[in-house]
Amino acid sequence: MQKSINILGSTGSIGASTLKIVRGSGGAFSVNLLLAGRNLEKLKEQIQECHPHFVSIYDSDKVPDLRRFLKKNSPGTEFLPFDTALKLDCDIAVSAIVGTAGLLPTIHAIRHAKRVALANKESLVAGGDLIRQECAETGTEIIPVDSEHNAIHQCLRAGKPKEIESLILTASGGPFFGLTHEQLQSVTVNEALNHPTWSMGSKVTIDSATLMNKGLEVIEAHFLFQLPYSKIRVKVHPQSVVHSMVEFRDGSILAQIGIADMQLPIQYALYYPGRPENQAFRFPLEGSFSLDFHDPDRVTFRCLDLAYRCGEAGAAERIVLNGANEVAVRAFLAGEISFTGIPSLIEHMLNRIDVPHPHTVEEVVELDNRVRKQTETEVRSGLF
Repeated sequence: MQKSINILGSTGSIGASTLKIVRGSGGAFSVNLLLAGRNLEKLKEQIQECHPHFVSIYDSDKVPDLRRFLKKNSPGTEFLPFDTALKLDCDIAVSAIVGTAGLLPTIHAIRHAKRVALANKESLVAGGDLIRQECAETGTEIIPVDSEHNAIHQCLRAGKPKEIESLILTASGGPFFGLTHEQLQSVTVNEALNHPTWSMGSKVTIDSATLMNKGLEVIEAHFLFQLPYSKIRVKVHPQSVVHSMVEFRDGSILAQIGIADMQLPIQYALYYPGRPENQAFRFPLEGSFSLDFHDPDRVTFRCLDLAYRCGEAGAAERIVLNGANEVAVRAFLAGEISFTGIPSLIEHMLNRIDVPHPHTVEEVVELDNRVRKQTETEVRSGLF
């Protein structure tokens, strides 16, 4: 039976990769909704490609242009206001809006979809308790799209939760693996964006370079698999072949191996529990190859330790971590702070802001906005 898909964040890299999977599915999926932020031209291309039932865009200034385009090029596609589109029922919702902006859409996706393919780690970092509560109340299943958590999800099919000894998240190490703090002080934006193995958006690429991406994934793993932080480990694996591992209490370690292409975990999340045949994603076993694993340098790359610290501390600290990091990354990309200024700015905000524990989505959003404004003020100080 054909399954309907809502793609939240369709114009980003995950959204575009999802459409590739749908296009090659032989009719297994139909696009119910394409929801974008501001990239109208990319959205227009996607509409002409798949002619979804519904479409929406967050940027209200671009709505008139979108309506005119639909009338002329895809009259069978209905425009929906952004808030209405979030409440559209479907079989599978792909939550791929980057940053904390994806929290509320993810909550709505849990309420209106049978399954959520979650690619937005920040929503779990900022609102993991709320998301777990929504899943418990609705019965909606979450299949992670992040390659590491997707790998863990696959490995866990071989055992029971009570049999888990630890989760081992692998990290590529980014473009600066092995560099000293002094060397990192002078790295450029272009160097930081030159990831050795993955092709990703700019924000997650910088997060990978600082190891904040892995720190956020540690928090994400805590909420997805409900294990204490003491049982979630990180190993640097430069080849990015082993996407993560699960250690069981009998001493066995299961690893998921695959090519470094986000289409593979997206495909898994859409087809689960089945596995379609796809020759394009075969791992090349011909010839020789090696697998190397290293402990992360948590002194030089402080973001990983900051994430562990905030994960243990609670929701308010996680929101400060995430919000301050997003502002810091944006400032680095704009040339306003140095690469090493990213962890320094985040730690400064963690030590400065005294915030209450949020209990609702509205309180999370309010706190997140407050953190961002104060962090932007610190950026303008020129100290980082």
